[in-house]
Amino acid sequence: MEKYADSIFRCAYSYCGNRMDAEDVIQEVFLKYMRKHPEFKDLNHERAWFLRVTINTAKDYVNSFWYRKTEALNENILYENEQEKDIWELVQQLPKKYRLIIQLFYQEGYSIKEISYILKTRESTVGTQLSRAREMLKNKFEEE
Repeated sequence: MEKYADSIFRCAYSYCGNRMDAEDVIQEVFLKYMRKHPEFKDLNHERAWFLRVTINTAKDYVNSFWYRKTEALNENILYENEQEKDIWELVQQLPKKYRLIIQLFYQEGYSIKEISYILKTRESTVGTQLSRAREMLKNKFEEE
């Protein structure tokens, strides 16, 4: 799980929007891993399992009563440079489904086919959402 920690964190953060909730999700994913002891065909299958479980856990967390009754603190993430920070802030303004597509495609390096497998949706849907997300980011970037 350690080798996927960054990917899992980014995925959870993309859904939750703050570090503390993302860390709660990561802990829950780790517990699920420890309880189930899943066996994987290869490293890609293992990584996809962790991301799928992270997505499902984050969705459950965000939809929970507890989450809706709390207010997240504003925080800063460590960025490589100011431009990366600005871009990530724009990405965070996108609707969740587009944020996740951008994160999986650009930060995690997954192909559209792999993303469709992880999200259990059609490749054409992923391609359309990626295109829309890019367009939204372009518009937001031009507004700035």
